[in-house]
Amino acid sequence: MSAAPEARADRLAAAAASVELDAVLVGDMVRPGDSGRDAMADVTWLTGYGGTSGLAVVSAEGRWFVTDFRYLEVAEATVPASFEVVDGTADLTKTVAGLLGEFGRVGIDESAISVENHRKLAEALPEGVELAAAEGLVDGLRRVKDEAEIEAIAAASALTDEVYAWIEERGLVGRSERDVALAAEQRMRELGAESPSFPSIVAAGPNGSLIHAVPSDREIGRGEYVVIDMGAIVDGYCSDCTRTLVEGDPDPGHREVYELVLEAQMAALDAIRAGASGRAVDAVAREIIDGGGYGERFGHGLGHGVGLEVHEPPRLSKRSDDELQAGEVVTVEPGVYVPGEFGVRIEDLVVVTDDGLRNLSTRPK
Repeated sequence: MSAAPEARADRLAAAAASVELDAVLVGDMVRPGDSGRDAMADVTWLTGYGGTSGLAVVSAEGRWFVTDFRYLEVAEATVPASFEVVDGTADLTKTVAGLLGEFGRVGIDESAISVENHRKLAEALPEGVELAAAEGLVDGLRRVKDEAEIEAIAAASALTDEVYAWIEERGLVGRSERDVALAAEQRMRELGAESPSFPSIVAAGPNGSLIHAVPSDREIGRGEYVVIDMGAIVDGYCSDCTRTLVEGDPDPGHREVYELVLEAQMAALDAIRAGASGRAVDAVAREIIDGGGYGERFGHGLGHGVGLEVHEPPRLSKRSDDELQAGEVVTVEPGVYVPGEFGVRIEDLVVVTDDGLRNLSTRPK
């Protein structure tokens, strides 16, 4: 993870002031993933911090980073100089409460802090300090990626494309789903990925109708569609790409569905640009699949943002209120899933631009 620009804290302080917050607490006092979302992703974006436990306090007057003995050295090496690194080993909650004591209204993202830790912090704060909901404040800033972030995501996407090419060269027929998934993830690491950005999906034949299938010992047969969904992490940033592959001749009916999904995906890609709504872009793909008679078999949203996390705002779905902005990175992934028979999903990762997009996924469809 490269160093975070100092400007990110300035932007957060300005955003906080715009909603009448005196300070913002970023992060949680638990391990990543124990709360509703990965609060450490916000901390990493804000500070470039390389550890797995820590919190940041940002105000117009100052910036503080709190962690414990295990990560003090990491914090000193990675957190921008504008942050004062504070040792919270003795009692993290009391340390944070002490820093917040001079402020009146402190914003916290309630989706990124556990109920228990919210209660503990509220009880430790001096009288007169109010914890105010600030959900989405950091998310809103994270949505639009800077050039360094886009470069990292593009590198992760290029690496994933290279793994797809390697998979196709090795062949699929006769191998188990699990073998393909494990080999793909090992290849990612050999090519320089820090790790997969999520557990890879390899789902052949009837397993392809399982949207989040877990690779099994089932052998892949000739003529079967194989849905492969995977991504890599490079320099802290994720990629996400799905291809539906087949060796041999697929069932003609299955091929028709593949062409329908491809038509929907290409139309949705053409609809993406800054200013378009997530709901409208989703509707472009959904209308085509509905028209083909498979609307009930496309039950998920068209796409989502990707960055430090593989699922971030904005959302492309029929319930989305998001408006796309230049610099956002989103997936475009329509699919059709026929239970007990097969599935098709095609997913590209793209950067939204003022007049369209930059497609980071280069593997043929």
